[in-house]
Amino acid sequence: QVQLVESGGGLVQAGDSLRLSCATSGRTFSFYAMGWFRQAPGKEREFVSAINWSDGSTYYADSVKGRFTISRGNAKNLVYLQMNSLQPEDTAVYFCAASRGGGSWYKGYGYDYWGQGTQVTVSS
Repeated sequence: QVQLVESGGGLVQAGDSLRLSCATSGRTFSFYAMGWFRQAPGKEREFVSAINWSDGSTYYADSVKGRFTISRGNAKNLVYLQMNSLQPEDTAVYFCAASRGGGSWYKGYGYDYWGQGTQVTVSS
């Protein structure tokens, strides 16, 4: 049984920072990559960032490039999303997800496991 649990969301002001965490458990040895996604009210879920567990290579959506940083813990059970210079348009529920390697995971496709999400609200 695979579990992904996000934490670290909250209410902040524009320009502030937050760090999201994703704790994983279960068959984590099958993970090839981890990703962060977000879904704003009334909008479709969108890809934010991804990291390859093996080589640490990272990928970002253009909307967050230069402001957000994805990283992994030493053990294969933690992934983080450091979010700086937050803007109201970053308001969304943020989800972490795990990919076993199928599909274009670096573009947000081919994710097999999902967390429940954590709310991030940025006020202007």
